[in-house]
Amino acid sequence: MSSTLERFEDMPVIGSIIKYFNDNLGILIGLTGMLVFLSIFAENFLTVSNGLNVLRAISTNGLLAIGVMLSIMLAGIDLTGGALLAVSGVVTVMCMQSFGLNMWVSIMLGLVVGMAAGSANGAIIAFTGIHPFVVTLAMQSICRGSAYLLADGKPVPLETADKEAYSLIGNGDLFGVPLPAIYVLVAFLGLYVFLNKTRTGRHIYAVGGNPKAARFSGISTTKVKILVWSISGVLAAFAGIVLSARMTSGQPTQGVAYETDAIAAVVLGGTSFFGGVGRVGGVFIGVLIIGLISNGLTLMHVNSFWQYVVKGVIILVAVYFDMQKNKGSVRTEV
Repeated sequence: MSSTLERFEDMPVIGSIIKYFNDNLGILIGLTGMLVFLSIFAENFLTVSNGLNVLRAISTNGLLAIGVMLSIMLAGIDLTGGALLAVSGVVTVMCMQSFGLNMWVSIMLGLVVGMAAGSANGAIIAFTGIHPFVVTLAMQSICRGSAYLLADGKPVPLETADKEAYSLIGNGDLFGVPLPAIYVLVAFLGLYVFLNKTRTGRHIYAVGGNPKAARFSGISTTKVKILVWSISGVLAAFAGIVLSARMTSGQPTQGVAYETDAIAAVVLGGTSFFGGVGRVGGVFIGVLIIGLISNGLTLMHVNSFWQYVVKGVIILVAVYFDMQKNKGSVRTEV
């Protein structure tokens, strides 16, 4: 069978499809099994409205997962996503509500917050050698505290003339498809092109796989690290803006533990903690699976606290298999 399929691998479209299924066969089987299980046991799972709810719900995790994937590809991590999501949403809404700024100017300022925090993460990691876990954990605390301080610990409702237009960013749809779902699809397509069709994307794989060899070959590992965490910061900020638009308010409490979902989706999708390995298609399926777990357990009236247990088990199992697959690999720097 495999020899038969190999004849098609050089064909542009069919070959790409076959390669995708070969690379992600395990997780696709898991996704299929979950769909069958939920179709049988979860009431109203196979409805159009529920499908649209799932697509809208996974958009936040999908945007955060892209940033986490890139950081893990460098054998690092980014724990800032949820807190950065909160502070960017608060900043964007406050710019409109408290300072009367134009909606698009406010959105740009929210994205600037994400860019600044992400760039700071990357620069500190690159220039000081402090492990990304410590740096991004500290930045998580800084961003969460900033969100509380700016909002005085309370939600910031949007009551300006831009309220309706801003709400459409998170609640609108295009031909029946929720706009947040379209954002995340475009983001994943852009990520695929970026990683596989650009020099910078190849540099990320190189630095993640062997930073010393990459440096000797003329790649600026410092620039790559700053870029990766900057992208992660901007995407987290954009996710925060979309989420605040859905609620038409800035919520300083929003995004708590969202990093867990993003990390679970990324490791489930085959991104290696040893660096240098990451498949965009696999991570997208991972995002779908994590979203379906939350949705399915809710429809089955299972205590929501079990979601944390299931996702924790997924991370442990996925990392264990990654370690077994990479046994003998040695990484000394990020």
